[in-house]
Amino acid sequence: MPDHSASRPKLSRFVPLGVLILAAVLFVALGGLRYRSLSALAENSEWLREFVAQGGMAAGLAFVLTYAGLVALSLPAAAFLSITSGFLFGCWLGAIYAVLGATIGATVVFLAVRAGIAGLVERAGPRIRRLETGFREDALSYLLVLRLVPIFPFWLVNLAAGAVGLRLPVYVLATLVGMIPTSFVYASLGSGLSDLLAAGDHPDLAILYRPSVLLPIIGLAVLVLLPVLYKRWRNGRSKQPA
Repeated sequence: MPDHSASRPKLSRFVPLGVLILAAVLFVALGGLRYRSLSALAENSEWLREFVAQGGMAAGLAFVLTYAGLVALSLPAAAFLSITSGFLFGCWLGAIYAVLGATIGATVVFLAVRAGIAGLVERAGPRIRRLETGFREDALSYLLVLRLVPIFPFWLVNLAAGAVGLRLPVYVLATLVGMIPTSFVYASLGSGLSDLLAAGDHPDLAILYRPSVLLPIIGLAVLVLLPVLYKRWRNGRSKQPA
């Protein structure tokens, strides 16, 4: 008789994902999201700046781990955290910390999702499997575009990439490189936040979608996709009858 238990997914593979889901629910239930606002940042700016001034590199490490933890919980906080990073550490160092925190956190949730549900995608219909195969063939290019151009939320891309089951080195590289432009824009915005808060104003969070900012990023994304488009064109030509 066939061993049906061999085809059943082991419950242990869902433990990391379950832990992240439980932690996210607890964080939201305890009111953690109320600190994800510019008003909360303004209220706590003095002691945060003092903590950074006294903590040095330890403060930077603490921020990176905090950033990574919130990203791993798939909370929509990446843009706010990148602004906060620029506010506390300046544009350049803030951008570096933001990229590191985002990459670490995204990798954690990617591994948890891949371990839990990546195999389940293979049981989906043929259309889903074709999409998965096409994405895997040019995973680096596609994921870079999704990181460069914020078409979909950061947390959603993390979950989707884990479900597809991309290779870890490809995922980490695309996330690390792809997060640099947007992290720099938001950190730059955060570095000038003090003057805005003093004037009772708020930064324009839609700055990333201004043509002067978005068009160069789209141009970079197009360059990334050119090899994929050429590959598709060449394969199409080779399949045509002579």
